[in-house]
Amino acid sequence: MRAADKITDLRELQAVCSRHRQEGRRIVFTNGCFDLLHLGHVRYLEEARSLGDVLIVGVNTDRSVSEIKGPRRPVTGQAERSEVLAALQCVDHVVLFDTPDPLPLIVALEPDVLVKGADWAEGRIVGADVVTAKGGRVVRIPLIPNASTTSIIDRILERFGMGRTLSEV
Repeated sequence: MRAADKITDLRELQAVCSRHRQEGRRIVFTNGCFDLLHLGHVRYLEEARSLGDVLIVGVNTDRSVSEIKGPRRPVTGQAERSEVLAALQCVDHVVLFDTPDPLPLIVALEPDVLVKGADWAEGRIVGADVVTAKGGRVVRIPLIPNASTTSIIDRILERFGMGRTLSEV
């Protein structure tokens, strides 16, 4: 399957999830910006995929990334971020979302497992109550130290003579 074929809209993905459920497959959902895909992202997604049979990744639109991360982000656009994620073997489906948080996706898709990074406190994970109320579970995956888009940008600025970090630019 081509990477672009894994990128879908919510309506189509709901039908796909229904078929997966009928076939007894465990659906895992996670979300994020995934700007400048790096090793931390890859390991996180591989671990998420190991928790079920189907991994769905919700990707913030460019507009929502800018609201969350600031006006200079994302570095790569939503189409590129989505296709690069979809190219990963561990990712089964990618869906964009433009809301402040992924709650509408979680409600619509009804995943069996909701995954977030361990940097998220248990009580702050959006949609956790929805998933657990339906008998699902929430899993927090430890992050790799210094594996973040911000740290990559900071290293680039430092190595190419900018002498500043992203927060200082």
